[in-house]
Amino acid sequence: MKKLLKVILSVALLGTLLVSCNKSQSGSKGSSSDSKKIKIGVSIWSSTDTLGSQCKRILDAAAKALDVQVMYVDQGHISENVTSSAETLSAAGCDGIIICNSASAEMTSVINTCNQNKVYCAQFFRIISQETNPKEYELAAKSPYYVGAVHENEVENGEKLVTILAEKGNKKIALEGWEAGDATFLLRWKGYKQGVQKWNASHSNKIELLEPQYGGTTSDTGRSTAEAIINANPDIDALIVAGGGGDTLVGALAAIESMGKKGKIAVVSTDFLADLDEQLKSGGMAAESGGHYCDPLIAFMLVYNAIKGNYAVSTSGFYDVNFPYLYVASPEDYAAYAKYFVDALPYNTEELKAMAALSEPALEAATAKLSIEDVMNRRK
Repeated sequence: MKKLLKVILSVALLGTLLVSCNKSQSGSKGSSSDSKKIKIGVSIWSSTDTLGSQCKRILDAAAKALDVQVMYVDQGHISENVTSSAETLSAAGCDGIIICNSASAEMTSVINTCNQNKVYCAQFFRIISQETNPKEYELAAKSPYYVGAVHENEVENGEKLVTILAEKGNKKIALEGWEAGDATFLLRWKGYKQGVQKWNASHSNKIELLEPQYGGTTSDTGRSTAEAIINANPDIDALIVAGGGGDTLVGALAAIESMGKKGKIAVVSTDFLADLDEQLKSGGMAAESGGHYCDPLIAFMLVYNAIKGNYAVSTSGFYDVNFPYLYVASPEDYAAYAKYFVDALPYNTEELKAMAALSEPALEAATAKLSIEDVMNRRK
Protein backbone atom coordinates (compact mmCIF):
# COMPACT_ATOMS: atom_id res chain seq x y z
CA MET A 1 0.00 0.00 0.00
CA LYS A 2 2.86 2.40 0.85
CA LYS A 3 4.53 1.52 -2.45
CA LEU A 4 1.30 2.24 -4.32
CA LEU A 5 0.93 5.55 -2.50
CA LYS A 6 4.50 6.49 -3.42
CA VAL A 7 3.80 5.69 -7.08
CA ILE A 8 0.61 7.79 -7.04
CA LEU A 9 2.41 10.69 -5.40
CA SER A 10 5.28 10.43 -7.86
CA VAL A 11 2.91 10.46 -10.84
CA ALA A 12 1.02 13.42 -9.38
CA LEU A 13 4.25 15.30 -8.76
CA LEU A 14 5.46 14.57 -12.29
CA GLY A 15 2.14 15.79 -13.68
CA THR A 16 2.38 18.98 -11.64
CA LEU A 17 5.92 19.58 -12.91
CA LEU A 18 4.85 18.99 -16.51
CA VAL A 19 1.88 21.35 -16.20
CA SER A 20 4.09 23.94 -14.49
CA CYS A 21 6.73 23.58 -17.21
CA ASN A 22 4.15 23.87 -20.00
CA LYS A 23 2.62 26.96 -18.37
CA SER A 24 6.04 28.49 -17.99
CA GLN A 25 6.92 27.83 -21.65
CA SER A 26 3.54 29.06 -22.83
CA GLY A 27 3.79 32.10 -20.63
CA SER A 28 7.27 33.01 -21.80
CA LYS A 29 6.22 32.79 -25.47
CA GLY A 30 3.05 34.75 -24.85
CA SER A 31 4.89 37.48 -22.98
CA SER A 32 7.75 37.59 -25.47
CA SER A 33 8.21 41.09 -26.83
CA ASP A 34 9.23 39.58 -30.18
CA SER A 35 5.71 38.24 -30.77
CA LYS A 36 4.30 41.76 -30.35
CA LYS A 37 6.99 43.71 -32.15
CA ILE A 38 6.48 45.28 -35.53
CA LYS A 39 8.70 43.49 -38.03
CA ILE A 40 10.10 45.37 -41.04
CA GLY A 41 12.06 43.70 -43.82
CA VAL A 42 14.84 45.38 -45.79
CA SER A 43 15.52 44.28 -49.37
CA ILE A 44 18.88 45.80 -50.29
CA TRP A 45 21.58 45.16 -52.90
CA SER A 46 24.12 44.61 -50.10
CA SER A 47 24.13 45.28 -46.37
CA THR A 48 27.92 44.96 -46.19
CA ASP A 49 29.44 47.26 -48.83
CA THR A 50 30.27 50.89 -48.09
CA LEU A 51 26.84 52.44 -48.60
CA GLY A 52 24.86 49.35 -47.63
CA SER A 53 26.61 49.02 -44.27
CA GLN A 54 25.92 52.70 -43.54
CA CYS A 55 22.23 52.14 -44.34
CA LYS A 56 22.17 49.11 -42.04
CA ARG A 57 23.80 51.09 -39.25
CA ILE A 58 21.11 53.80 -39.20
CA LEU A 59 18.26 51.31 -39.72
CA ASP A 60 19.50 49.17 -36.82
CA ALA A 61 19.63 52.29 -34.65
CA ALA A 62 16.04 53.18 -35.60
CA ALA A 63 14.83 49.62 -35.02
CA LYS A 64 16.42 49.62 -31.56
CA ALA A 65 14.99 53.05 -30.68
CA LEU A 66 11.47 52.03 -31.74
CA ASP A 67 11.64 48.41 -30.51
CA VAL A 68 11.11 47.05 -34.01
CA GLN A 69 12.43 43.79 -35.45
CA VAL A 70 14.34 44.19 -38.71
CA MET A 71 15.29 41.50 -41.23
CA TYR A 72 17.69 41.96 -44.16
CA VAL A 73 17.82 40.24 -47.54
CA ASP A 74 20.77 41.05 -49.82
CA GLN A 75 19.66 40.72 -53.46
CA GLY A 76 22.60 42.14 -55.46
CA HIS A 77 20.25 44.10 -57.76
CA ILE A 78 19.59 40.86 -59.64
CA SER A 79 16.00 41.03 -60.86
CA GLU A 80 14.87 37.57 -59.83
CA ASN A 81 16.46 38.07 -56.42
CA VAL A 82 14.77 41.46 -56.02
CA THR A 83 11.32 40.00 -56.67
CA SER A 84 11.91 36.88 -54.57
CA SER A 85 13.15 39.03 -51.66
CA ALA A 86 9.63 40.43 -51.24
CA GLU A 87 8.27 36.88 -51.12
CA THR A 88 10.93 35.85 -48.59
CA LEU A 89 10.27 38.80 -46.29
CA SER A 90 6.50 38.38 -46.52
CA ALA A 91 6.79 34.67 -45.72
CA ALA A 92 8.97 35.55 -42.73
CA GLY A 93 6.07 37.46 -41.19
CA CYS A 94 7.17 41.02 -41.91
CA ASP A 95 4.49 43.66 -41.39
CA GLY A 96 6.24 45.95 -43.83
CA ILE A 97 9.09 46.01 -46.35
CA ILE A 98 11.43 48.71 -47.58
CA ILE A 99 13.15 47.89 -50.85
CA CYS A 100 15.91 49.20 -53.10
CA ASN A 101 14.94 47.57 -56.36
CA SER A 102 16.89 47.71 -59.61
CA ALA A 103 14.54 48.12 -62.60
CA SER A 104 11.09 49.62 -62.01
CA ALA A 105 9.50 46.66 -63.82
CA GLU A 106 10.37 44.51 -60.80
CA MET A 107 7.92 46.50 -58.70
CA THR A 108 4.92 44.84 -60.36
CA SER A 109 5.83 41.55 -58.69
CA VAL A 110 6.90 43.24 -55.45
CA ILE A 111 3.67 45.24 -55.09
CA ASN A 112 1.49 42.25 -55.98
CA THR A 113 3.30 40.17 -53.35
CA CYS A 114 2.71 42.89 -50.75
CA ASN A 115 -0.95 43.21 -51.71
CA GLN A 116 -1.50 39.46 -51.44
CA ASN A 117 0.19 39.27 -48.05
CA LYS A 118 -1.12 42.60 -46.70
CA VAL A 119 2.42 43.87 -46.19
CA TYR A 120 3.18 47.59 -46.41
CA CYS A 121 5.95 48.58 -48.81
CA ALA A 122 8.10 51.63 -49.57
CA GLN A 123 11.02 52.11 -51.92
CA PHE A 124 14.31 53.73 -50.93
CA PHE A 125 16.85 55.30 -53.33
CA ARG A 126 14.17 54.70 -55.96
CA ILE A 127 10.84 55.92 -57.35
CA ILE A 128 8.65 54.60 -60.16
CA SER A 129 8.50 57.07 -63.04
CA GLN A 130 5.00 57.81 -64.24
CA GLU A 131 6.46 58.77 -67.61
CA THR A 132 8.58 55.71 -68.34
CA ASN A 133 6.76 53.06 -66.26
CA PRO A 134 3.06 54.07 -66.36
CA LYS A 135 1.71 50.58 -65.59
CA GLU A 136 3.91 50.09 -62.54
CA TYR A 137 3.13 53.64 -61.42
CA GLU A 138 -0.62 53.03 -61.68
CA LEU A 139 -0.30 49.75 -59.75
CA ALA A 140 1.64 51.53 -57.00
CA ALA A 141 -0.85 54.39 -56.82
CA LYS A 142 -3.84 52.03 -56.52
CA SER A 143 -2.25 49.66 -54.00
CA PRO A 144 -3.54 49.95 -50.41
CA TYR A 145 -0.12 48.67 -49.23
CA TYR A 146 2.34 50.65 -51.36
CA VAL A 147 3.15 53.55 -49.05
CA GLY A 148 5.57 55.56 -51.14
CA ALA A 149 9.13 56.25 -52.27
CA VAL A 150 12.16 58.08 -50.91
CA HIS A 151 14.69 59.14 -53.52
CA GLU A 152 17.21 61.76 -54.53
CA ASN A 153 17.10 64.26 -57.40
CA GLU A 154 19.35 62.08 -59.53
CA VAL A 155 19.19 64.24 -62.66
CA GLU A 156 20.43 67.25 -60.68
CA ASN A 157 23.07 65.05 -59.05
CA GLY A 158 24.39 63.91 -62.43
CA GLU A 159 24.47 67.43 -63.82
CA LYS A 160 26.39 68.78 -60.79
CA LEU A 161 29.07 66.06 -60.99
CA VAL A 162 29.69 66.67 -64.70
CA THR A 163 29.89 70.41 -64.05
CA ILE A 164 32.48 69.84 -61.30
CA LEU A 165 34.63 67.87 -63.79
CA ALA A 166 34.26 70.53 -66.47
CA GLU A 167 35.21 73.28 -64.02
CA LYS A 168 38.34 71.32 -63.14
CA GLY A 169 39.33 71.37 -66.85
CA ASN A 170 38.48 67.80 -67.84
CA LYS A 171 37.38 67.23 -71.43
CA LYS A 172 36.90 63.53 -72.21
CA ILE A 173 34.77 61.75 -69.62
CA ALA A 174 34.20 58.00 -69.48
CA LEU A 175 31.20 56.54 -67.65
CA GLU A 176 30.98 53.35 -65.60
CA GLY A 177 27.48 52.29 -64.55
CA TRP A 178 26.56 49.22 -62.54
CA GLU A 179 23.53 47.57 -64.16
CA ALA A 180 22.01 48.45 -67.53
CA GLY A 181 18.43 49.61 -67.13
CA ASP A 182 18.72 50.41 -63.44
CA ALA A 183 16.17 53.12 -62.67
CA THR A 184 18.54 55.32 -60.67
CA PHE A 185 21.42 54.96 -63.13
CA LEU A 186 19.17 56.06 -66.00
CA LEU A 187 18.28 59.25 -64.11
CA ARG A 188 21.93 60.00 -63.26
CA TRP A 189 22.91 59.36 -66.88
CA LYS A 190 20.24 61.81 -68.00
CA GLY A 191 21.82 64.35 -65.65
CA TYR A 192 25.36 63.69 -66.94
CA LYS A 193 24.18 64.24 -70.53
CA GLN A 194 22.21 67.32 -69.50
CA GLY A 195 25.29 68.73 -67.78
CA VAL A 196 27.40 68.17 -70.92
CA GLN A 197 24.81 69.88 -73.12
CA LYS A 198 24.50 72.90 -70.82
CA TRP A 199 28.27 73.27 -70.49
CA ASN A 200 28.93 72.99 -74.22
CA ALA A 201 26.17 75.49 -74.99
CA SER A 202 27.85 78.20 -72.92
CA HIS A 203 31.60 77.39 -73.07
CA SER A 204 34.20 77.23 -75.82
CA ASN A 205 36.10 74.39 -74.11
CA LYS A 206 33.76 71.55 -75.05
CA ILE A 207 33.49 68.31 -73.08
CA GLU A 208 32.65 64.80 -74.28
CA LEU A 209 30.84 62.02 -72.44
CA LEU A 210 31.41 58.44 -73.60
CA GLU A 211 28.72 55.76 -73.64
CA PRO A 212 28.42 53.83 -70.35
CA GLN A 213 30.08 50.51 -69.62
CA TYR A 214 28.71 48.44 -66.76
CA GLY A 215 30.76 47.29 -63.77
CA GLY A 216 28.26 45.45 -61.59
CA THR A 217 28.25 45.92 -57.83
CA THR A 218 31.51 44.23 -56.80
CA SER A 219 35.07 45.55 -56.62
CA ASP A 220 36.31 42.83 -58.99
CA THR A 221 33.83 43.69 -61.73
CA GLY A 222 34.31 47.39 -61.07
CA ARG A 223 38.05 46.98 -61.55
CA SER A 224 37.90 44.89 -64.72
CA THR A 225 35.38 47.27 -66.30
CA ALA A 226 37.51 50.33 -65.49
CA GLU A 227 40.58 48.59 -66.98
CA ALA A 228 38.65 47.83 -70.16
CA ILE A 229 37.42 51.42 -70.41
CA ILE A 230 40.92 52.87 -70.01
CA ASN A 231 42.52 50.37 -72.43
CA ALA A 232 39.90 51.23 -75.07
CA ASN A 233 40.15 54.99 -74.38
CA PRO A 234 43.70 55.81 -73.19
CA ASP A 235 43.13 59.55 -73.70
CA ILE A 236 40.30 59.97 -71.17
CA ASP A 237 41.03 62.50 -68.43
CA ALA A 238 37.98 61.79 -66.25
CA LEU A 239 35.83 58.88 -65.15
CA ILE A 240 32.38 58.94 -63.60
CA VAL A 241 31.68 55.84 -61.54
CA ALA A 242 27.93 56.26 -61.36
CA GLY A 243 27.39 54.29 -58.15
CA GLY A 244 26.41 50.77 -57.22
CA GLY A 245 27.00 50.93 -53.49
CA GLY A 246 30.70 51.78 -53.28
CA ASP A 247 32.46 48.53 -54.15
CA THR A 248 32.35 49.28 -57.89
CA LEU A 249 34.23 52.51 -57.18
CA VAL A 250 36.77 50.74 -54.96
CA GLY A 251 37.60 48.41 -57.85
CA ALA A 252 37.77 51.25 -60.38
CA LEU A 253 40.18 53.24 -58.20
CA ALA A 254 42.39 50.17 -57.78
CA ALA A 255 42.48 49.76 -61.57
CA ILE A 256 43.41 53.40 -62.12
CA GLU A 257 46.22 53.23 -59.56
CA SER A 258 47.62 49.94 -60.89
CA MET A 259 47.69 51.38 -64.42
CA GLY A 260 49.67 54.42 -63.25
CA LYS A 261 46.79 56.80 -63.91
CA LYS A 262 46.10 58.04 -60.38
CA GLY A 263 45.86 61.83 -60.41
CA LYS A 264 45.78 61.81 -64.22
CA ILE A 265 42.18 60.62 -64.44
CA ALA A 266 39.80 62.71 -62.35
CA VAL A 267 37.22 60.47 -60.71
CA VAL A 268 33.80 61.53 -59.45
CA SER A 269 31.12 59.25 -58.09
CA THR A 270 28.06 58.89 -55.92
CA ASP A 271 28.15 56.92 -52.63
CA PHE A 272 30.82 58.13 -50.17
CA LEU A 273 33.81 55.86 -49.62
CA ALA A 274 35.02 55.03 -46.12
CA ASP A 275 38.43 56.55 -47.01
CA LEU A 276 37.11 59.48 -49.05
CA ASP A 277 39.22 62.00 -47.14
CA GLU A 278 42.42 60.14 -48.06
CA GLN A 279 41.30 59.73 -51.67
CA LEU A 280 40.65 63.46 -51.93
CA LYS A 281 44.06 64.28 -50.42
CA SER A 282 45.95 61.86 -52.69
CA GLY A 283 44.15 62.76 -55.91
CA GLY A 284 42.34 59.45 -56.15
CA MET A 285 39.00 61.26 -56.11
CA ALA A 286 38.11 64.67 -57.51
CA ALA A 287 34.65 64.94 -55.93
CA GLU A 288 31.79 62.82 -54.70
CA SER A 289 28.11 63.13 -53.93
CA GLY A 290 26.68 61.08 -51.12
CA GLY A 291 25.90 61.22 -47.44
CA HIS A 292 22.43 59.99 -48.32
CA TYR A 293 22.48 56.77 -46.29
CA CYS A 294 19.60 58.07 -44.15
CA ASP A 295 17.30 57.80 -47.19
CA PRO A 296 16.13 54.27 -46.18
CA LEU A 297 15.54 55.59 -42.65
CA ILE A 298 12.78 57.81 -44.05
CA ALA A 299 11.27 54.86 -45.97
CA PHE A 300 11.43 52.90 -42.71
CA MET A 301 9.52 55.69 -40.93
CA LEU A 302 6.86 55.75 -43.68
CA VAL A 303 6.27 52.01 -43.37
CA TYR A 304 6.42 52.06 -39.57
CA ASN A 305 3.70 54.71 -39.39
CA ALA A 306 1.58 52.98 -42.03
CA ILE A 307 1.70 49.76 -40.00
CA LYS A 308 0.69 51.64 -36.86
CA GLY A 309 -2.16 53.34 -38.71
CA ASN A 310 -0.69 56.81 -38.29
CA TYR A 311 -0.22 57.48 -42.02
CA ALA A 312 -3.13 56.91 -44.39
CA VAL A 313 -2.19 54.88 -47.48
CA SER A 314 -3.92 56.29 -50.54
CA THR A 315 -5.35 54.14 -53.34
CA SER A 316 -4.98 57.00 -55.81
CA GLY A 317 -1.39 58.04 -55.13
CA PHE A 318 1.52 57.63 -52.73
CA TYR A 319 4.01 59.60 -50.63
CA ASP A 320 6.92 60.99 -52.68
CA VAL A 321 9.84 62.17 -50.52
CA ASN A 322 12.97 63.85 -51.91
CA PHE A 323 16.20 63.28 -49.99
CA PRO A 324 19.10 65.76 -50.26
CA TYR A 325 22.61 64.86 -51.43
CA LEU A 326 25.75 66.23 -49.84
CA TYR A 327 28.66 67.18 -52.13
CA VAL A 328 32.30 66.87 -51.09
CA ALA A 329 35.13 68.21 -53.25
CA SER A 330 37.95 68.76 -50.74
CA PRO A 331 39.44 67.26 -47.57
CA GLU A 332 37.99 70.22 -45.63
CA ASP A 333 34.50 69.40 -46.92
CA TYR A 334 34.90 65.82 -45.83
CA ALA A 335 36.18 66.66 -42.33
CA ALA A 336 32.90 68.38 -41.47
CA TYR A 337 30.89 65.51 -42.94
CA ALA A 338 32.92 62.90 -41.05
CA LYS A 339 32.29 64.54 -37.69
CA TYR A 340 28.51 64.40 -37.93
CA PHE A 341 27.81 61.50 -40.31
CA VAL A 342 30.70 59.04 -39.88
CA ASP A 343 32.08 59.33 -36.36
CA ALA A 344 28.49 59.49 -35.09
CA LEU A 345 25.06 59.09 -36.61
CA PRO A 346 23.19 62.28 -37.57
CA TYR A 347 20.23 61.20 -35.41
CA ASN A 348 20.44 59.94 -31.82
CA THR A 349 17.94 57.68 -30.06
CA GLU A 350 15.71 60.47 -28.80
CA GLU A 351 15.69 62.16 -32.20
CA LEU A 352 14.75 58.87 -33.89
CA LYS A 353 11.84 58.43 -31.48
CA ALA A 354 10.73 62.00 -32.13
CA MET A 355 11.01 61.48 -35.89
CA ALA A 356 8.72 58.43 -35.69
CA ALA A 357 6.06 60.62 -34.05
CA LEU A 358 6.07 63.27 -36.81
CA SER A 359 3.19 63.74 -39.22
CA GLU A 360 4.03 62.81 -42.82
CA PRO A 361 4.40 66.46 -43.95
CA ALA A 362 6.63 67.15 -40.93
CA LEU A 363 8.72 64.07 -41.79
CA GLU A 364 9.21 65.42 -45.32
CA ALA A 365 10.25 68.80 -43.90
CA ALA A 366 12.77 67.16 -41.54
CA THR A 367 14.15 65.15 -44.46
CA ALA A 368 14.59 68.18 -46.70
CA LYS A 369 16.65 70.10 -44.13
CA LEU A 370 19.10 67.30 -43.24
CA SER A 371 22.60 68.66 -43.69
CA ILE A 372 25.84 69.11 -41.80
CA GLU A 373 24.50 72.46 -40.53
CA ASP A 374 21.26 70.82 -39.42
CA VAL A 375 23.11 68.28 -37.30
CA MET A 376 25.43 70.93 -35.90
CA ASN A 377 22.41 72.96 -34.75
CA ARG A 378 20.85 69.92 -33.08
CA ARG A 379 24.09 69.19 -31.22
CA LYS A 380 24.50 72.69 -29.76
